[in-house]
Amino acid sequence: MSNEQRETHAKRLLEDQLFVESFEVLKKQLVSEWMHTETHEIEKRESLHLSIKLVDRLYAHIESVLETGQIAQSLHKHPYI
Repeated sequence: MSNEQRETHAKRLLEDQLFVESFEVLKKQLVSEWMHTETHEIEKRESLHLSIKLVDRLYAHIESVLETGQIAQSLHKHPYI
């Protein structure tokens, strides 16, 4: 897949309300579960914390693909910047 295709796919995903909502709902659910753990549930809290971070990293990666493509396009249009 070319960088241009990757950028197009990333843009389409980030503009898709269901896709964005899915990330938001999942993160809220994970945070809620994390907040409602008992003090002795250390492993469960750690696992939920890692899950929250993974959701953030996945979303950030998709944003990065879009931003990298936009930067590349800008440089291609203005090579002396």
